[in-house]
Amino acid sequence: MGSVLAASSPSSPPPPPAAGSASPGVTVPPGFGMPPVLPPPAGTGSGQQQEAETPLPNPGAFEECHRKCKELFPIQMEGVRLVLNKGLSNHFQVNHSLQLSTSEDSSYRFGVTFIGSKQTGPAEFFPVMVGDMDNSGSVNAQIIHQISSRVRSKVAFQTQHQKFVTWQGDAEFRGEDFTAALTFANPDVLAGSGIIITHYLQSITAALALGGELVYQRRPGNEATVLSLVGRYTGSNFIGALTLGSAGAHASYYHRANDQLQVGVELEASSVLEDSSVTFGYQLDVPKANLQFKGVINSNWVIGATLEKKLLPLPLSLVLCSFLNHQKNKFHCGFGITIG
Repeated sequence: MGSVLAASSPSSPPPPPAAGSASPGVTVPPGFGMPPVLPPPAGTGSGQQQEAETPLPNPGAFEECHRKCKELFPIQMEGVRLVLNKGLSNHFQVNHSLQLSTSEDSSYRFGVTFIGSKQTGPAEFFPVMVGDMDNSGSVNAQIIHQISSRVRSKVAFQTQHQKFVTWQGDAEFRGEDFTAALTFANPDVLAGSGIIITHYLQSITAALALGGELVYQRRPGNEATVLSLVGRYTGSNFIGALTLGSAGAHASYYHRANDQLQVGVELEASSVLEDSSVTFGYQLDVPKANLQFKGVINSNWVIGATLEKKLLPLPLSLVLCSFLNHQKNKFHCGFGITIG
């Protein structure tokens, strides 16, 4: 009877396994135990997954590959230049520019800038319309508009003495990790002439970007195609870029030494002109004195420098410029004032 009651009573739950007990399906001899299986460290797998899922940055525009080095070189100026900028509203600005020179014809330019209210970034507003006209009637104008979050377009034209010299239109598409652009310059369907330029730049890693440029030019009875490849590497405080093509080579290196000093060197070689040159430039900023100094020297023995001083709190800037060409034995000097 007791055995019958024992068989009919509900079975008690099994005791919980000990810390050193074996996993289900593993037989362990009596008196022996297995070490506990520890879970993987938290964050190890998720960190690798997060690192793998980190998207590559957009490489920017194709024209910006050598821009940081180019911006260090001073711009040559001769004679006296007076620039007056006047803001009429938050969207509209006009400027007057007067150039007086002894070696070239003096000129006057009137410029207009309009900035729309469509904001796409912290300091980006579209559309942007910029134009200027000189005393001879020549006009330069361009319109830049952000059509969507990834597509940007630009239309530019230039006239000289009331005649169209050039006009072009381009569209740029910026993906997550690439930039593609297409440009049409001086297209003439009736004459069968024009220039087509395509750009593509792809981010390979967070620091390395590779791309290419294809230029196709067609004229009556003549056509030509030029292909160029470009590579750019961006470090923490330097940028190196190289462009190779059938027309020549272009290499640049930009380095920021500290908050005040920036240096750059550039190599340009042309297989068409059979000429090459090396240029070294630097930029020195002195924020406490509101002073900026730029200097340049190249392999053609041309030395130049500009000094810009902002007279705060007045909206006034003074610019001094001097260039010396040792081979041609020519010296150019300029002085400029910018108000506004």
